[in-house]
Amino acid sequence: MSHRMFPKEEYILKGHAACPGCGATLLLRHVLKALGPNTYLVIPACCTSVIAGPHPRSAFKVPVLHIAFAASAAAASGMIEALDKLGKPANVVVWAGDGGTVDIGIQALSGAAERGHNIIYICYDNEAYMNTGIQKSGSTPYKAWTTTTPTGNVSFKKDVPSIMVSHRVPIVATINPAYPNDIYEKLRKAQGIKDGLKYIHAFSPCPPGWRYDSSLTVKIARLAVETGIWVLYEVDHGKFRLTGPSKNLLDKDKRKPVKEYLKLQGRFAHLREEDIEEIQRLVDAQWESIAKLLKEQE
Repeated sequence: MSHRMFPKEEYILKGHAACPGCGATLLLRHVLKALGPNTYLVIPACCTSVIAGPHPRSAFKVPVLHIAFAASAAAASGMIEALDKLGKPANVVVWAGDGGTVDIGIQALSGAAERGHNIIYICYDNEAYMNTGIQKSGSTPYKAWTTTTPTGNVSFKKDVPSIMVSHRVPIVATINPAYPNDIYEKLRKAQGIKDGLKYIHAFSPCPPGWRYDSSLTVKIARLAVETGIWVLYEVDHGKFRLTGPSKNLLDKDKRKPVKEYLKLQGRFAHLREEDIEEIQRLVDAQWESIAKLLKEQE
């Protein structure tokens, strides 16, 4: 699939307030190109609230509802109900960070999924509360530095996609900004499904929070997949399948060592060799679980 399939229309305008190399902005650019102009964004407090710019101006060329941290999925439920009553079919998309999803917003997300509201919920996961000072979130990786875990996070990242699978929503998928064609395919598929909430979990590199040079965003995003730390997959009506480059990474010998991903980021600079070995062991165990799941589905 060529990148030329993307429409030329841009829905994120020049002059936005994102940091250089912002993974979230790169993701949102491709998400909006996939979904098109008939899209309404619901954005809780997060980096993207700042990126859009101060009212009454906006860097986004689609309607946006900025909403309180915990209320995005509930607000999106109300919006899709109202649009249906008005006879105006549209894409209602929650665009929320990991803090607003895995911690503060998970209750509203669970409720919208249970009600089966026809919305697309996208969590762009930059693995900490970045715009308020890089504090740990429930999505911060094991051993990662944040301002509230100065010697490394001792807990593990919440697996929210699996939580959403347990809600039996029609589609759960992961995306990564290094693979825009995979983003396009998954968003177009989600757009075409009308019988419930569609959940997308997005890998979102953050140069200031992860402490790397902004020119490395796509390289780090690609290494996350190539090392197996970030798995590209979808669960379509309960059936799991790997997508993109992840399809070829079940064999451990085809995955790059996690060290190649970790060494580029200052948030992991304090790791000892035994820490890196432990993270490698955890990643390998995750892939063994995936192989077992795929075999059970045969």
